[in-house]
Amino acid sequence: MRIQYKPKGVCARMMELEMEDGVIKDLKIQGGCSGNLQGICKLVKGRDAKEVIQDLKGIHCGPRPTSCPDQLALALEQALAQN
Repeated sequence: MRIQYKPKGVCARMMELEMEDGVIKDLKIQGGCSGNLQGICKLVKGRDAKEVIQDLKGIHCGPRPTSCPDQLALALEQALAQN
């Protein structure tokens, strides 16, 4: 399953996610801090989406109430709900 998620309240503009049987197969993030987001994409590939949600949900970026990792967790929750 492929989904596109438009993050809110962060610098990233779009998250494109591919999952199969609850496992993240591919992730691309447009915008935001390039190096950090490339690292996140590599670290989550091949991992169970539920585990990644537990790891990333609730992370803040400075004074913001969310972050790119937190938005990724929300995107994964949405993808699991659609499946």
